[in-house]
Amino acid sequence: MKTQSRRNFLKNSLIATAAGVFSNKVLAQSPTPSEVEGPFYPITPQQDKDFDLTRVEGKSGRAKGEIIHVKGQVVNQNLEPIEGVTIDLWQANSFGKYHHPHDNSDAPVDEHFQSWAIIKSGEQGRFNFISVMPGAYGHPGFQRTPHIHLKISKLGYEPLLTQMYFPDHPLNKRDGLFRRRTREEQKLMTATKISEQPLTFEYRIILEAV
Repeated sequence: MKTQSRRNFLKNSLIATAAGVFSNKVLAQSPTPSEVEGPFYPITPQQDKDFDLTRVEGKSGRAKGEIIHVKGQVVNQNLEPIEGVTIDLWQANSFGKYHHPHDNSDAPVDEHFQSWAIIKSGEQGRFNFISVMPGAYGHPGFQRTPHIHLKISKLGYEPLLTQMYFPDHPLNKRDGLFRRRTREEQKLMTATKISEQPLTFEYRIILEAV
């Protein structure tokens, strides 16, 4: 190869490599922000932890409140799906009460609400669960906006503890944890409503590789 041609070849190779690196950085997405666990992670053992939180095994009734469906996907920062991810989720019932011995609020316990589920992402990183719209918990002077807690884990990825919020809920504007987030972080932590009947939300979880 002639000297000038070789120089042009090396120059073009370096430019292409740099462009590829830059392109990967542009494509890489920020991981879902982490959040505090909160005081009411489940500590009472229960057998039923499947994807349908509106029914409890062995009981004939259904949970009170507005039924919601959540369809989600777990991906990496390049938006590639991740299968076999463990998703540990829990929330307050429709009255804003956690099924937890330390929740001493006056809100009623719903014995037909499962309150806690452990599921896995399947093909294409997809997961889904059925629940009720969580009530705001706290007292009149301090109420948390409705949210669902999630612990997400898989070997090879940073474990994630976060909270999923609901779009356009009026309490979002007054919730201290939600308000402290940047708009981009709020967007990453907020589900998208995709249907009214049945009320269905979509939620994407972005994990960071170790």
